[in-house]
Amino acid sequence: MAAGAAVPGLFFIFAAMVLLIFASVSSPTWERISYLDVPNGGSTTHFGVFGYTGSKTHVGWFFPNGLGDDRLNGHLFHNLTAVLILIPIAAGLSGLAFLFGLCGAAYHRAGTIFMTLISALAFLITLVAWVIEMVLFGVAHSHLRDRGINATWGNANWLVLGALVSLFIGFFAALCGSFGRYGRRRNAY
Repeated sequence: MAAGAAVPGLFFIFAAMVLLIFASVSSPTWERISYLDVPNGGSTTHFGVFGYTGSKTHVGWFFPNGLGDDRLNGHLFHNLTAVLILIPIAAGLSGLAFLFGLCGAAYHRAGTIFMTLISALAFLITLVAWVIEMVLFGVAHSHLRDRGINATWGNANWLVLGALVSLFIGFFAALCGSFGRYGRRRNAY
């Protein structure tokens, strides 16, 4: 292996990519992963990146009738739901950083340097996306609870947080791996 120092960063960036992919395919695509769970009649409405239970998959959505009111269905909240597209973008960047990391671990230092730069960008985008989704669903959670609706946090919030921490560790491990030994030692015989 050309650069053993790049492997820990590669592992953490791969873990972040998997977590972000899971968070991206949240409700309405995969009901087991959601950001906010709200009991609605006899069922539960799960909210995700591209919509909620029973809605079509699209970027930027409004809260459903009965749950959304003038405050939750205003332009600000609609625009914040559109910004959730940053989560799949961060997943794609993490995947790209992982591919460069494979090149860096197997062949050349340039792959590890590109892994470092792209993982830093993925970290920043994930940080912005996590703050926005916590604000969006935090305000919705609080507002729904004030109206007597028992809204609960979903598991996707913590998947994105785990990916954020993993990208942070992966970035620094990749940065250290950029300075690792890449050539084979030559024997002085």
